[in-house]
Amino acid sequence: MSQTSTSTVITNEIGQSIPPDTAHAVSVSLPTWKANVGYEEGEEWVLSKMMTGYPRFFIHKSISAFAKAIVEKYGSPTEQAILFPSPAVAARCVDFFVEQVATLERGRSLRILELVFQGETTSDNNALSSIAKISAVMYPKEYSSIAKTFWQHTGDGVSSRRAEFCHRVFGDGHLTQRNSSNCPIESQRLCKGPRRYQRGGSFDQSHTSASRPENDDLRTLGLRNFEGKEYMQFVEERFGRNMETSLAAKAKLAIRRRIAGALIADVDLYDALEMPGETTRVRQVQGFSEDDVYLHPTGMSSIYNAHRTLMATRGAMKSVCFGFPYIDTLKVLEKWGPGCLFYGHGSSTDLDDLEHRCELGERFLALFCELPSNPLLKSPDLVRIRSLANRYDFAVVVDETVGNFMNVHVLPFADIVVSSLTKIFSGDSNVMGGSYVLNPKGRYYQHLQKTLVIEYEDNYWPEDAIFMERNSRDFVARILRINVNAEAICQVLKDSPLTKEVYYPKYSPTRPFYEQCRNFNGGYGGLLSVTFHSTVDAVLFFDALETAKGPSLGTNFTLSSPYMILAYYNELEWAAQFGVEADLVRVSVGLEDTLNLISKFERALKALQGKRDSQP
Repeated sequence: MSQTSTSTVITNEIGQSIPPDTAHAVSVSLPTWKANVGYEEGEEWVLSKMMTGYPRFFIHKSISAFAKAIVEKYGSPTEQAILFPSPAVAARCVDFFVEQVATLERGRSLRILELVFQGETTSDNNALSSIAKISAVMYPKEYSSIAKTFWQHTGDGVSSRRAEFCHRVFGDGHLTQRNSSNCPIESQRLCKGPRRYQRGGSFDQSHTSASRPENDDLRTLGLRNFEGKEYMQFVEERFGRNMETSLAAKAKLAIRRRIAGALIADVDLYDALEMPGETTRVRQVQGFSEDDVYLHPTGMSSIYNAHRTLMATRGAMKSVCFGFPYIDTLKVLEKWGPGCLFYGHGSSTDLDDLEHRCELGERFLALFCELPSNPLLKSPDLVRIRSLANRYDFAVVVDETVGNFMNVHVLPFADIVVSSLTKIFSGDSNVMGGSYVLNPKGRYYQHLQKTLVIEYEDNYWPEDAIFMERNSRDFVARILRINVNAEAICQVLKDSPLTKEVYYPKYSPTRPFYEQCRNFNGGYGGLLSVTFHSTVDAVLFFDALETAKGPSLGTNFTLSSPYMILAYYNELEWAAQFGVEADLVRVSVGLEDTLNLISKFERALKALQGKRDSQP
């Protein structure tokens, strides 16, 4: 089991990647409370040191460099570019621009530049370079905030690995502007939906059965002695631009089988595809299989596209956001479609109000919720929600990222289950990914499938899929260990008179609703939050805590942050009305030795007590 040494990820350097020196890290070091505030305030002493950041909030430098190169070749000094994996995503970005600024003209001040591979290709050439493509939205630079809003909320931008790879192909002159005379049609083809719905010719072979490669590459990729940067270097040197997309397709199939609960063994890729499905699936829903799992480049992409797919299937109606959510979920529901009814408390009284509205004739597209929620770790009453959905004809979308499907079984209550694979499924903090799964017993299942045949694109970059597959092999063992560690830390914090409240599903007033969904051997997850009796106390505790400190969660190492400062800095008063305090400290517990981890939290509490005792 992977156990990242705490010493290898803790850094006091502002702006350093977490883990340090990780090219595609998804967290960044903000080691003090002051640094977090400085980042949100845009203070130069923090921003000037930011080498990276959480990818949806901080556009990776490799992506920015590629966008700049595209503008230099195809644009003007008044333009900037934002990069997407397909023309369809770029077109949605243009639509968003026009909705925000009606004076912008499509094709003039807003245009899409399609860059595709142009070189020698044959019918059997399936190398990664042959499917390299980028759709750049060129826009007036004064509207960069709109571009970043679309990037952040939808999660559909290009990944840093895709940008790095395509920039190299671009520099070699093989990634150029698409034109009808010299761009092979086959290299432009998009993957649409699972293979059972595809017509022939798709590059995505993720639904094919495993076949042993002649050079046994999959076995090589299964070696255990490659870690972090060494593994990244190995993949690049072993395959480089000649990496076959079939390898990534097999990785995607293994990922989808794990998400489906049909593959829980810690084995390498080749063995994973040779194994029969688990006789006892984690997700026990009749008819459910990996064909009901759809991969996306990020967790927010899965949420945004679930919402978009529901609107395409059922028509544009208001949605319901139930419980205090992750910020971008609410923003997606508010900014795309007719709007959102927000129940920030996620209480039984809120469900009473929803039921009353439905009785009076209001109709809704879907109810979105998290089990448990981030950061208060509250659980919605999914039994009652499912009953209301059946009675009043709305879909239920459940985000299981924090709970994860080894701990909770929410699929029977949902029409769609979404998850950020970036978090505990990966654990290594070096790759993004997301998924949503359809409930084959859901009333909209057949209609959603038909929509997805048209609407779904597999935009998950092959290299990202390969890293995600490797990272996720031991996720079952990691979850079990993290469950134990989190409960131990909760107990330390609950026993201290210095803390005001500890938020964790096991100790929440909503625990009965969590128990309705908890698996027989499931735990309560690795995320907890804690508040103190004053902001000063919160700051002292946070600054003294000897863990990695930055955004994200679900990492193999313990990661802490003043969550509300990073997520809701400009909306702290608004959030407070829903019981979310501005000085809340969120902790994502990792795989460290339990006693060692306990001692770190005890020392932080002791430091806080010492500061209080020294004050007059």
